[in-house]
Amino acid sequence: MLDAIVVILTVSGLFFFLGTSVGLLRFPDFYTRMHAAGKGDTLSTMLLLMGLALYNLHHPSPVSILVSFKIMFIGVAVFIASPTATHAIMDAGYEIKLKQWVRRKEPTTPYAGTERRKGVAK
Repeated sequence: MLDAIVVILTVSGLFFFLGTSVGLLRFPDFYTRMHAAGKGDTLSTMLLLMGLALYNLHHPSPVSILVSFKIMFIGVAVFIASPTATHAIMDAGYEIKLKQWVRRKEPTTPYAGTERRKGVAK
Protein backbone atom coordinates (compact mmCIF):
# COMPACT_ATOMS: atom_id res chain seq x y z
CA MET A 1 0.00 0.00 0.00
CA LEU A 2 2.83 2.38 0.87
CA ASP A 3 4.49 1.66 -2.47
CA ALA A 4 1.32 2.64 -4.32
CA ILE A 5 1.12 5.96 -2.47
CA VAL A 6 4.80 6.64 -3.22
CA VAL A 7 4.26 5.91 -6.92
CA ILE A 8 1.13 8.10 -7.07
CA LEU A 9 2.92 11.03 -5.38
CA THR A 10 6.00 10.69 -7.58
CA VAL A 11 4.08 10.39 -10.84
CA SER A 12 1.85 13.31 -9.83
CA GLY A 13 4.93 15.43 -9.11
CA LEU A 14 6.44 14.54 -12.48
CA PHE A 15 3.14 15.34 -14.20
CA PHE A 16 3.04 18.81 -12.64
CA PHE A 17 6.69 19.39 -13.56
CA LEU A 18 5.73 18.56 -17.14
CA GLY A 19 2.84 21.01 -16.93
CA THR A 20 5.19 23.67 -15.60
CA SER A 21 7.57 23.08 -18.49
CA VAL A 22 4.75 23.36 -21.01
CA GLY A 23 3.57 26.57 -19.34
CA LEU A 24 7.05 28.07 -19.50
CA LEU A 25 7.25 27.30 -23.20
CA ARG A 26 3.72 28.17 -24.29
CA PHE A 27 2.58 31.15 -22.22
CA PRO A 28 2.92 34.50 -23.99
CA ASP A 29 4.62 36.83 -21.53
CA PHE A 30 6.88 37.07 -18.51
CA TYR A 31 4.13 37.29 -15.90
CA THR A 32 2.14 34.25 -17.01
CA ARG A 33 5.34 32.22 -17.37
CA MET A 34 6.38 33.13 -13.84
CA HIS A 35 2.93 32.17 -12.61
CA ALA A 36 3.31 28.73 -14.19
CA ALA A 37 6.80 28.36 -12.79
CA GLY A 38 5.88 29.44 -9.28
CA LYS A 39 2.73 27.38 -8.84
CA GLY A 40 3.82 24.27 -10.71
CA ASP A 41 7.31 24.14 -9.28
CA THR A 42 6.12 24.43 -5.68
CA LEU A 43 3.39 21.80 -6.03
CA SER A 44 5.49 19.31 -7.95
CA THR A 45 8.45 19.67 -5.59
CA MET A 46 6.19 19.09 -2.59
CA LEU A 47 4.66 15.98 -4.17
CA LEU A 48 8.06 14.54 -5.06
CA LEU A 49 9.51 15.24 -1.62
CA MET A 50 6.50 13.68 0.13
CA GLY A 51 6.90 10.59 -2.05
CA LEU A 52 10.61 10.44 -1.25
CA ALA A 53 10.01 10.84 2.49
CA LEU A 54 7.41 8.07 2.47
CA TYR A 55 9.67 5.82 0.41
CA ASN A 56 12.42 6.34 2.96
CA LEU A 57 10.06 5.07 5.69
CA HIS A 58 9.67 1.71 3.92
CA HIS A 59 11.88 0.08 6.57
CA PRO A 60 11.39 2.24 9.67
CA SER A 61 14.40 2.91 11.85
CA PRO A 62 15.51 5.97 13.82
CA VAL A 63 17.86 6.96 11.01
CA SER A 64 15.21 6.71 8.28
CA ILE A 65 12.71 8.66 10.40
CA LEU A 66 15.31 11.41 10.88
CA VAL A 67 16.08 11.49 7.15
CA SER A 68 12.35 11.67 6.33
CA PHE A 69 11.99 14.54 8.79
CA LYS A 70 14.85 16.36 7.07
CA ILE A 71 13.25 15.79 3.67
CA MET A 72 9.98 17.26 4.92
CA PHE A 73 11.91 20.21 6.39
CA ILE A 74 13.34 20.82 2.92
CA GLY A 75 9.76 20.71 1.62
CA VAL A 76 8.68 23.36 4.11
CA ALA A 77 11.62 25.54 3.08
CA VAL A 78 10.70 25.16 -0.61
CA PHE A 79 7.04 25.86 0.22
CA ILE A 80 8.05 29.18 1.77
CA ALA A 81 10.94 30.19 -0.49
CA SER A 82 9.55 29.39 -3.94
CA PRO A 83 6.47 31.65 -3.87
CA THR A 84 8.51 34.39 -2.20
CA ALA A 85 11.20 34.22 -4.88
CA THR A 86 8.58 34.13 -7.64
CA HIS A 87 6.92 37.22 -6.20
CA ALA A 88 10.25 39.03 -5.94
CA ILE A 89 11.13 38.22 -9.55
CA MET A 90 7.70 39.31 -10.78
CA ASP A 91 7.96 42.51 -8.76
CA ALA A 92 11.34 43.23 -10.33
CA GLY A 93 9.79 42.73 -13.76
CA TYR A 94 6.99 45.11 -12.85
CA GLU A 95 9.46 47.72 -11.58
CA ILE A 96 11.39 47.73 -14.87
CA LYS A 97 8.04 48.05 -16.66
CA LEU A 98 7.92 44.80 -18.61
CA LYS A 99 4.93 44.84 -20.92
CA GLN A 100 1.98 42.60 -20.18
CA TRP A 101 0.45 40.45 -22.86
CA VAL A 102 -2.57 42.04 -24.53
CA ARG A 103 -5.04 40.13 -26.67
CA ARG A 104 -4.69 41.29 -30.26
CA LYS A 105 -7.87 39.69 -31.58
CA GLU A 106 -11.00 41.82 -31.57
CA PRO A 107 -14.06 40.34 -29.87
CA THR A 108 -16.69 38.98 -32.26
CA THR A 109 -19.47 41.14 -30.82
CA PRO A 110 -18.23 44.52 -29.57
CA TYR A 111 -19.89 46.02 -26.52
CA ALA A 112 -19.83 49.47 -25.06
CA GLY A 113 -18.37 49.67 -21.59
CA THR A 114 -21.69 50.25 -19.83
CA GLU A 115 -23.42 47.33 -21.60
CA ARG A 116 -21.04 44.84 -20.03
CA ARG A 117 -22.13 45.68 -16.51
CA LYS A 118 -25.20 43.93 -15.24
CA GLY A 119 -27.97 46.10 -13.98
CA VAL A 120 -26.84 49.29 -15.74
CA ALA A 121 -29.57 50.92 -17.81
CA LYS A 122 -28.82 51.91 -21.39
